[in-house]
Amino acid sequence: MASVDTATGGGRGRALLSTSTAVARFVGMVLATLLGLVAVTFVIGRVVPIDPVLAVVGDRASPSVYARVREEMGLHLPLWQQFFIYLGDVLKGDFGRSVLTTKPVVEDIARFFPATIELATLGTLIGTIFGVPLGVLAAVKRGSLIDQVVRVIGLVGYSAPIFWLGLLALLLFYAKLGWAAGPGRLDVVYEYQLKAVTNMVLVDSLLQGNMAVFRNAVSHIVLPAGILGYFSLAYISRMTRSFMLNELAQEYVTTARVKGLSERRVIWRHALRNAAVPLITVIALSYANLLEGSVLTETVFAWPGLGRYITNSLQNADMNAVLGGTLVIGAAFVALNLFSDLLYRLFDPRTRKR
Repeated sequence: MASVDTATGGGRGRALLSTSTAVARFVGMVLATLLGLVAVTFVIGRVVPIDPVLAVVGDRASPSVYARVREEMGLHLPLWQQFFIYLGDVLKGDFGRSVLTTKPVVEDIARFFPATIELATLGTLIGTIFGVPLGVLAAVKRGSLIDQVVRVIGLVGYSAPIFWLGLLALLLFYAKLGWAAGPGRLDVVYEYQLKAVTNMVLVDSLLQGNMAVFRNAVSHIVLPAGILGYFSLAYISRMTRSFMLNELAQEYVTTARVKGLSERRVIWRHALRNAAVPLITVIALSYANLLEGSVLTETVFAWPGLGRYITNSLQNADMNAVLGGTLVIGAAFVALNLFSDLLYRLFDPRTRKR
C-alpha cells in the first residue's frame, strides 16, 4: 500500500513539475517577445531619419536651445543607456508626451485605440460570419461553379488594394447612392452627445440608450468595417476551405456516411467541428492583422483610430506617439497570437502532450 501511495505521489510530483516547467517556459517566451518588441521599437526610433528635437523646438531654434532640449530628452547619452531609460519608462506605462496633441501618449492611445478595436472587431465578425460558410460550401462543392466563385471572391479580396476598394465604396455607396454616411465616425451634430465610457461609439451609445447616435454611428462604420470584413473574409474562407477539404478526406467522414448519417450532419457536426480547432487560430490572426493593418482604411475613411494617429504623428515627426502606438499594436498582436495558441491547446488535446 505504501508503494502505491509513493508511486501516486511521485506521479503527481512529476505532473506538477511538468506543469510548472511549461508555465515558466510560456512566461519566459512572453517576456522575451515583449522585450524584443520594445527593442525593435527603440531601434525604429533611432533609425528613422527624423530628428525629434526639431519636432519640439522647430527648425529656427538657436544651437544653444537645440543642445539644451537634446540633453533634456536624453539623446546625448550612449545608445545602450538610452535604451534602458526607454525600457524603464515603458515598464511604467510612460511613452512620453505627444508633440502633435501636447498630451501624454498614453492618454492619446486610450482615446484612439478603442476606435480601431471597434472597427477591427466588426470587420472580423463580418469576415467570420460570411467567410466560414463560404469556405465550407466551396469545400463541399469542390471543382464546381460555386467553388470557383468563392475562390475568385477570395482572390479579389487578397489582390485588390484596400485603399482602392475603400475609395470605390465611398464613391458608390456614399456619393452616388447615398446608402451610407461619409468619412468620419459621427456626424458633427452627434459628436458631443455621448459621454465617453469605453470610447467605442457603438457601445457607449447603447449603454446610454441614445439610439439616434447609435444609428448614425452604424451608418458611418458600415463601409470601413465592410471593407475590412471583405479582406478578412478572403483569408478566412480560403483557410476554411483548405481545412474542410482535409477533414472531408478523413476516414471518420466515410464511416459516418456509411452509418447513414445525413450529409448536413456529417459536414456541420463532424467535419466542421474538427476543422474549427485550427480555424480558431486563423480567426485570431485575422483579427490581429486588422488591428495592425487598418491604417489605410482609417486614412481613406478619416476614421480616428490608432493607425491614423500613428500616420499623422509620423508626418509631423512626433516620434513619441509613433513609437508608443507601434508598441501597443505590436503588443496586441503578440497577445492575440499567444491567446490563439492557448485556445488551440485547449480545444485540441493532442497538443497538450507536446
